[in-house]
Amino acid sequence: MHIPDGFLDAKTAVTTGVLATAGVGWSLRQARQKLPARRVPLLGLAAAFIFAAQMLNFPVAGGTSGHLIGGVLAAVLVGPGAAVVVLTSVLILQCFLFNDGGVTALGANIFNMALVAPLAGYTIYRSVHRLTTGLRGMVLAAAFACWGATVLAAVCCAGQLALSGTVPWGKVFPAMTGVHMLIGIGEGAITALVLAAVARTRSELIEEGAPATLRKSYREVLVYGLLLSLGLALFVAPFACGWPDGLEKVAGALGFEHRAAEKAIIPAPLPDYGIPGVRSAPWVTAVVGATGTMVAFGVAWLLARALTPKEER
Repeated sequence: MHIPDGFLDAKTAVTTGVLATAGVGWSLRQARQKLPARRVPLLGLAAAFIFAAQMLNFPVAGGTSGHLIGGVLAAVLVGPGAAVVVLTSVLILQCFLFNDGGVTALGANIFNMALVAPLAGYTIYRSVHRLTTGLRGMVLAAAFACWGATVLAAVCCAGQLALSGTVPWGKVFPAMTGVHMLIGIGEGAITALVLAAVARTRSELIEEGAPATLRKSYREVLVYGLLLSLGLALFVAPFACGWPDGLEKVAGALGFEHRAAEKAIIPAPLPDYGIPGVRSAPWVTAVVGATGTMVAFGVAWLLARALTPKEER
């Protein structure tokens, strides 16, 4: 759902940029007030995992693929405010390092995937979870929240395209919501599997209110979590589905894919997850993916650490 340069007009790009800046600013304050210092490394781990997982496009239907957004997953693990920080770090990295999402559309992409997805998704999750109990209830609530958050983010994307005059609302709304209803099912399934595994092995990562005797060191979690994220980037990402994602498929079907800018406004060092001058190959994707995973971890961790008061470190 990464919007490229050329799809949005100036007024929409500026408006979404202002909204995204305000939303991220609020989330930074929330994270600074509520994020315990001991959980700071988990933001880096969440960013690394989400970056690697977003490279794993899965087939949906009709030659369309989807990928994890990760908003609800991050919100359940580290809290909604910190989740916005994690997703924003990943999107900025994808934009400037890999040219995945346009610079002029960065505000819109952050608004859709780093604000709407985690905040709206977490609200849905908390509302549904009140009606359920136990691990199964938590997993089902998160899965449904993922589906709802994916569809809501797609609706926002459709609205931005319509406001820009790129494509009429009556055409883009049903197209974007229809395909992302299917993608949301995949997002919900992946999130449910991850949360179920985390809850069974390290429940205190989800239930931060657990007794102090249950709060183990996060060092082991970081090591194994980073190894898992690197494993996804190195050994799974090179074989991900190559079909166009939901937005690309809709752009082709509705005939506005030609509006995407041919050249990036700011050249990326590793455009399209490749190495300039090197022929595309699975090992290239693996190396670039692993590099991005580690950079995402470092950026999110350092940002979270900067938000933590010195006396709490």
